[in-house]
Amino acid sequence: MALGEPDAAIACFRSTIEQQPDCFEAHTNLGILLQQRGSFAQAEAAFRLSLAIRPSPETLSNLADLFAKSGRFDESETLYRQSLALDPKPATYSNYGALLACLNREKEAETCFRTSLELAPDNPNTRFNFSYLLLAQGRFSEGWQNLEARHQGRINVPELPFPRWVGESLEGKSLLVWPEFGFGDEIQFCRYLPLLKKAGAARIVLACREELEMLFATLEGADEVWPVNKGLPEESFDFWTMPLSIPHHLRTDFGSIPAKIPYLGASPERIEKWHGRVPDAGKMQVGLVWKGNPLHENDTRRSLPSLSMLSPLWDVEDISFVSLQKGAGENEAKHFFLPLAHLGSEIRDFADSAAILSMLDLVISVDTSIAHLAGAMGKPCWAMLPQFKTDWRWLKDRSDSPWYPTMRLFRQGKDWESVILEIRDALEAIPAR
Repeated sequence: MALGEPDAAIACFRSTIEQQPDCFEAHTNLGILLQQRGSFAQAEAAFRLSLAIRPSPETLSNLADLFAKSGRFDESETLYRQSLALDPKPATYSNYGALLACLNREKEAETCFRTSLELAPDNPNTRFNFSYLLLAQGRFSEGWQNLEARHQGRINVPELPFPRWVGESLEGKSLLVWPEFGFGDEIQFCRYLPLLKKAGAARIVLACREELEMLFATLEGADEVWPVNKGLPEESFDFWTMPLSIPHHLRTDFGSIPAKIPYLGASPERIEKWHGRVPDAGKMQVGLVWKGNPLHENDTRRSLPSLSMLSPLWDVEDISFVSLQKGAGENEAKHFFLPLAHLGSEIRDFADSAAILSMLDLVISVDTSIAHLAGAMGKPCWAMLPQFKTDWRWLKDRSDSPWYPTMRLFRQGKDWESVILEIRDALEAIPAR
């Protein structure tokens, strides 16, 4: 299990259970591995067998984690409380706090996080979980500071032969900016490069995934854009950093969010490539994205179940819809029975996406990278946000975004149907579509 060989570990634990059915540790470890595999029902059964033998606080907490991921929030909370009553471990306080934060019980969540940090002040998982609550509330100073804990196990930190930038003067210095998390994060935080230049950086190389390389060529402040599939640049740098550390070191607060829009655009060559592909120029052009990356931890809640959920929008007159869906949901768009210009299958990178967006009047998207791209380009964008685990960057109870002035936020209440009806009404209210 420790060596990262789950199949062999599962076989060992099952063999142990055959020979010694009352070995509660084997049942618990088996449950952990089955949960990691996504076999939630089998994992629950393993945890319950373990608890029947011995109600250990660790197993109670593991089953609570499983229920939290499965949307069984009341059961999860009960088990967290039972685990804490037996043994008030800092990790359990942290995970319970994360559940409470997702349920918008923020004061209780903060109490859990602070209790966890009193017991284990440097626990990186607690600091990371707490950072999301603080950032969502706009408490940026403490939020950015706690977010730095992600370097301890949350992200793959590159082994580089030069130091990580921790806020030293950049006057005359060279800096490598290395990517982290998802495409949306890279798009959102590349806006900081001009500020790093203003702070005196002599040379900035922006490393990114190859899908973003040509898009980032339109960005001010990057002396060179380096695709990470080519490995590390051969040159040496004075410092390296990751994008989400920059606002911490530049002391970004709620009133100093850099929102000079647009900071990304479409190249003339890509616009020429897609010219004429967006149909019905006499109508309002609206791009649609209804699914994100299925590997995202909250994708089952942030993505719509299907394209057909958007059907109330088809009744709005004088609108031509364009599908930008790539990957998940792509086949739905290909075989959709209503007129829908599906361009997603032909998109090769984000420079293609930017060219298509430049020809649209509006983008309607779930919380995924295309929403960030539209916002970075200054394109009107309506983002549909899930009720559970709403990302911190959209803050609390707002219909606008200080990060993207052209963004309008539609927040889920009980279901997606009410969100889509609200969007339909907003479309119908646009004068002279």
